[in-house]
Amino acid sequence: MNWIANLPYSRKAWGLLALSAFIFEAVALFFQYNMGLEPCIMCIYQRTAMLGLLFAGIIGLTAPNNLLLRTSGLILWGIASIWGWLIAREHTYMQITTDPFAFTCDIVPNFPAVLPLHEWLPAFFAATGDCGNIDWEFMSMSMPNWMEVIFAFYSLTFIGVMVCHLISHKGQKS
Repeated sequence: MNWIANLPYSRKAWGLLALSAFIFEAVALFFQYNMGLEPCIMCIYQRTAMLGLLFAGIIGLTAPNNLLLRTSGLILWGIASIWGWLIAREHTYMQITTDPFAFTCDIVPNFPAVLPLHEWLPAFFAATGDCGNIDWEFMSMSMPNWMEVIFAFYSLTFIGVMVCHLISHKGQKS
């Protein structure tokens, strides 16, 4: 358990987080530009959450022994992974629901006015697809299904690391 508790102090662990998120971003761009799969608004939000994981990894990688950077990386990791899972879960439900009025899929991302990512980098953040379309499947699971699994893994790993870290440090204070 100490090994897990000490992962936030490891450059390799933060590097693995950043590398895996980078690979998922590259795969998303491959699907978009090489396979012609147009991302919908929910895909763009999941892509943004994955960027949060990439930045969390980079922050932690820069100085894992620095309390401020390590804590910032952990907070960003937790928020991005759980938010990504919630978005992927909602997107999955959008695709399987039979009620056509249950959800609406916006066309323009709802980014903050001070951070209009879809205007700054439209090739990366523009939503051109439909949330309800299932254009790709692997092992009978659609893209949002797979993203739900991926974000669940990141979320559960984050929770496991935090629980082990808290238990380990609680035992040291006794």
